[in-house]
Parts: sequence; C-alpha cells; structure tokens
Amino acid sequence: MPSILKGRLSWHQEPIYGGTSHYLDTGFSVREDEDMTETRPAAIRRELGDFLRSRRERVTPQQVGLPLTGRRRTPGLRREEVAVLAGVGVTWYTWLEQGRPINVSIHVLQAIARALHLDDIERRHLHQLAGSSTPKAEPTECAPGLTAAFQPVLDKLDPFPACLQTPLFDVVAYNRAYRFLFTDLDLIPPGERNCAVQFFTDPDWRSRYIDGELVAARMVARMRAEVGTDLGAPAAAGVVDDLRERSEEFARLWARHDVLPQQYETKRLDSPLVGQLQLNFVSTSVSETGHRMTVMTPADESTSLRLTQMADLTVATTRM
Repeated sequence: MPSILKGRLSWHQEPIYGGTSHYLDTGFSVREDEDMTETRPAAIRRELGDFLRSRRERVTPQQVGLPLTGRRRTPGLRREEVAVLAGVGVTWYTWLEQGRPINVSIHVLQAIARALHLDDIERRHLHQLAGSSTPKAEPTECAPGLTAAFQPVLDKLDPFPACLQTPLFDVVAYNRAYRFLFTDLDLIPPGERNCAVQFFTDPDWRSRYIDGELVAARMVARMRAEVGTDLGAPAAAGVVDDLRERSEEFARLWARHDVLPQQYETKRLDSPLVGQLQLNFVSTSVSETGHRMTVMTPADESTSLRLTQMADLTVATTRM
C-alpha cells in the first residue's frame, strides 16, 4: 500500500488488485517529484476531480481495447480501468477524483491524459488544474493604464467593432462600433458589462446571436479554459456561481467540463441598427492578467457596407 508522509500520499502505485503484489510496468518511475508539493485550494482539487470524472465517462471500453464484461452501472470507464491504463493505484486514482490533497507528478498526469484520450486543450487544462503550470494573475482587475493605452487603438479600428475583455468576459474598454453592436452598451452599468452575464440572462442580448446554442456552448468552454486554476479566486468564483444560479443553461454547460481556447471564428449577428452581420472574431492576449483585445472584421461585402452604415447612424453620438 502507498506510504503516508505528512498526511499526503507520496507514492502513486499500490497493488492494482486487492491481495496481489504486482505492479503495472509503465516504463517510468511513478514516485512523486520532490519539487511538486500539494498547495492547491480545495475548490481546485474538486474541479480537477470533476474534470477527470467527466472525461472518464466519455471514454468507452472499446476505445481503449477493453472487453465488455457484464452490465456496467456507470457510463464510460470505471475508475479501476483508468488506474490500470495509467499504471497507478486504484485507491490513489479514486482519491484524485475525490479531490483529496495528494501530490501529482507530470509523468502521471501524462499517463492519465493518455488513458482518457485527452486532446491538447484538455491536456493543458488538466496540467493547469493539477498545478503543473503557472497560474495567471487575478483576471478581473484592469489597471487604468491598460485601458488608457488601448482606448485610442480601439477607437482607430472603428467601424470595426473592437473591445478589451478580461478572461471572465468583462468588457473594460470598447469603441463606438462595439458600443452599438448588441445594444447601447453605455446604458449598462460598468459592473454589469460582462458578455457572458448578458448573453445568459438578457434575452434581447442573446437574440442578437443567430447561432445562439453553438455560441453558448463555446462561450462556457472558453470561460472554463481561461479561468483554469483561478476558479478558486473570489472574483472568478463569484461570476461562475452567479451564472450557475441565474441560468440553467449555463449550469448545464458548465457541468460538462468542456474546454476550448480562444480562436479565430466567424459569427452571425443580428444588429438592432443594420440587420444581419457576418463577422470574423479575432482575439489577442495583451497582458499577463489574461486580458484580450477582440476585433471583429467583416466576413463579406454586405457586412462591410452595413458596418459603414452603422457608423453613419451613430456618428453624432458621443461617449458619456
């Protein structure tokens, strides 16, 4: 059985099946690296366990070459099957899913990722939750200097909508085109200018997205990927908890534990001023806190003309 040191497991292996003394040979040492100690908050450990369980339930025995043996009470793989595939002890893996304070080495994380057939994005998310990557700085605070530096850039991009956002989708700066893209954003109090909050709680804002269901799933997956280990921070936990309480759809999507990086994509919007727009969304990280600048460019000629028309309609409007 694994030895106990300072109340935490320091060995990943134990007899895989009760009463045996055989170990699965994985080709590498599974002892915890000395420089990796368990310092993660309980909320992050629970998040790691939930993520592993959600991925485990998506992998079938056939996908990993295991035979079907009788009736299965749970979808996907059993915990003991993941443990065997990854070359770790069943009890240790069970404790990992339960969020107990145990150490995890990079080698073992790689073995678990292979066992669960994780893609590159899910692997990075796994390592981040396990504490093998450097957490970002607090994502919701935006230094005044950052906003001041980017506001002229955003203004120069007009008539292309552009904004500066936090990883939690708080809009902290924007140009005139973005101001009128969904509604008059100046009429929304600064503390409520959050794209996710507006999307999942304001039917009018939601209706501006022609492909609403697809956008919803991608938005939640991106938020989870961006937040990562910051989920234990009060600001991140506050936004997520608020959305889970106010939106059943968000709560359902959040429980899926899907992760998706920020990427180039095209979205269809229904502008209240000029009608349908087809926009290319391009996001770039601009600070160590994870703030990103998003610019929306026309994907076709009709959208280009309508953005110019929107600029003409709002040219007399001045920022409050």
